[in-house]
Amino acid sequence: MSETKEKKGWFRRLSDGLKRSSGAISSGISDIFTKRKLDDDVVEELEELLISADLGVSTAARISANIAKSRYDKEIAPEEIRSALADEITLILDPVAKDFELQESRKPHVVLVVGVNGSGKTTTIGKFAKQYKAMGKNVMLAAGDTFRAAAVEQLQVWGQRTGCEVVTTKVGGDAAGLAYTALEKAKIDDADLLLIDTAGRLQNKSDLMAELEKILRVIKKLDPDAPHSCLLVLDATTGQNAINQVEIFGKICNVTGLIMTKLDGTARGGVLVAISDRFGLPVHAIGIGEGEDDLQAFAAKDFARALSGVGGN
Repeated sequence: MSETKEKKGWFRRLSDGLKRSSGAISSGISDIFTKRKLDDDVVEELEELLISADLGVSTAARISANIAKSRYDKEIAPEEIRSALADEITLILDPVAKDFELQESRKPHVVLVVGVNGSGKTTTIGKFAKQYKAMGKNVMLAAGDTFRAAAVEQLQVWGQRTGCEVVTTKVGGDAAGLAYTALEKAKIDDADLLLIDTAGRLQNKSDLMAELEKILRVIKKLDPDAPHSCLLVLDATTGQNAINQVEIFGKICNVTGLIMTKLDGTARGGVLVAISDRFGLPVHAIGIGEGEDDLQAFAAKDFARALSGVGGN
């Protein structure tokens, strides 16, 4: 398959996946801008529409004001507004759209994957493992969510599917001890990439914080620079709660990048714009389905156009 065809195929899937988010925005724009001049009332309605789409209050206000600047008191077609919105969102997302880069000099590159239970951490790790294994890399997985037997089993399934070794311990075992053992093993086996799954019990915030801090402390005994990346997986369906998660996990560990999953199951895809505008953290990938190929590198312009209801080229 050619790269152009593949890109078009992904844009179509992205647009389909974001239908619930883009549908609300696109129909809202049609309702507001059909046969009306752009005045203060219209700007306010656009702002409210963007807030309801989870873009956040300050981001929505700025985007609305920017769109209105050169169009005030003119009758504007809804298509032009969608296109202008896509351009404004692209400006916010462009600086954060950064591929995850495997640091070849690290042996292994240690990645701590964090996020609340149900955000899609384990599945994301499996998909990452598949992608890097396909590149010929030696990948090892560590089942650090020791309190959930299902998470350990799920990671083992991914290990079998991808041919990656999975380091485990007993249910309820010491996650930090497991992380230490996994890093020790990864060094001996000359692994290129070690992906460590973690628990995400936000209802016990102090316990979670203590556990993650212990993992960080323990693996630094083997490699003072580890973890080399800390990826936060966010579930798009949680909407504005995802912002709180960025704040909480940012305090616990130095989050280096974001992955947003389940964009196909929500009308709240705009929250990724709010998060990018507020925190400026790299967004490495987005997920729009359960399939192995439904986790893709984040492309700012494609996402902005799909979210705004603008067709692909």
